[in-house]
Amino acid sequence: MTLKNHDDAQQEAQNLCQEGMDQLNRGHILKAINKFNQSLAIQATAEGYTYRGWAISFLGMLDQAIDDCRQAIQIDPNFGNPYNDIGVYLMNLGENDKAVPWLEKAKQAKRYEPRHFPYLNLGRIYLEKGDQMKALDEYIQALDIDPENKVALKAIAGMKLSIN
Repeated sequence: MTLKNHDDAQQEAQNLCQEGMDQLNRGHILKAINKFNQSLAIQATAEGYTYRGWAISFLGMLDQAIDDCRQAIQIDPNFGNPYNDIGVYLMNLGENDKAVPWLEKAKQAKRYEPRHFPYLNLGRIYLEKGDQMKALDEYIQALDIDPENKVALKAIAGMKLSIN
């Protein structure tokens, strides 16, 4: 494959991935999965696997979504989204303790937007565990990144902190 053909293939894969995101945003899950599959057939990318996993998660197929995120991490360990997504899928499976290390890895990822998500997710876990101080710390860090984040502001406002 020549460089031009490689660049064309890469662009086509990116376009199909974007079309998949557009379909997902419209609520067309199966059409989105089809676009992600087409994109991955042209070029395996961390984004393609991550976003296909996200689409699959809406069908309740969390184990497959986790597998897709693991594939994404193998391709690009610096891409933070799949770490956060694995954490969320584990939270949805009721496995909060297993989710924490994945969310911590998402916080450290070099390439990740929206960076505040793992902090919000960890805040939720710590609130559920009854550790308000750890939860507060996570929500404050989320606000450092996204100062007007309504989820963090609402969570902090709802906390009844006992200060000794």
